[in-house]
Amino acid sequence: MKKRKKEINKISKTTDSKNKISINPLGDRVLVLENKEISDKTKSGIYIPEGAGEDRSTKQGSVVALGEGKYEDGKLVTPKVKIGDKILYQWGETIKYNGEEYTIIRESEILAIIK
Repeated sequence: MKKRKKEINKISKTTDSKNKISINPLGDRVLVLENKEISDKTKSGIYIPEGAGEDRSTKQGSVVALGEGKYEDGKLVTPKVKIGDKILYQWGETIKYNGEEYTIIRESEILAIIK
């Protein structure tokens, strides 16, 4: 039991030493900090009109904390994402903490990991 607690504590910590986060997601939930910096020009050179990026349903963000995973058939399945991973997602529960806006989502709601 002690080993499992250590693993859970290790998984749910953030790597950003400046902004220690005291939010530990439960189960298969992931805490995401949205990347609000949206370029006004695509890689191919097309300019995006001002305000168009605000209506995007798909968001990009960084994983800042993780839950321990979820149980399937009595076995703990740990998250596939890691703290620091950049991801694409669409929705979740938005919360404000220490002046920052975070989103809590289930790992299954992550659309992609950006490499």
